[in-house]
Amino acid sequence: MVKGVVVECYAGICYPERPRAFVWEEERVEVEEIERRWRTPSGPAFRVRAAGGRRFTLTYDEAADAWDVRPVQGTPEEVKWRS
Repeated sequence: MVKGVVVECYAGICYPERPRAFVWEEERVEVEEIERRWRTPSGPAFRVRAAGGRRFTLTYDEAADAWDVRPVQGTPEEVKWRS
């Protein structure tokens, strides 16, 4: 788990409406697809797919105004099964 990362988001009606890119291990990673979105008690969360098929979970804590980014392990089928 890495906290304090930078996430670029589209903010239409609310923030964060849709993540577009984030910094992971000093690399700017563009979001190619939002595979799933849901709400946690602390704020919105997204499972995203980036270049090369890498998948991440991005969770926003509204009270702390902070993002948490975690890489998702496993194949797309395994990830879907665990959802």
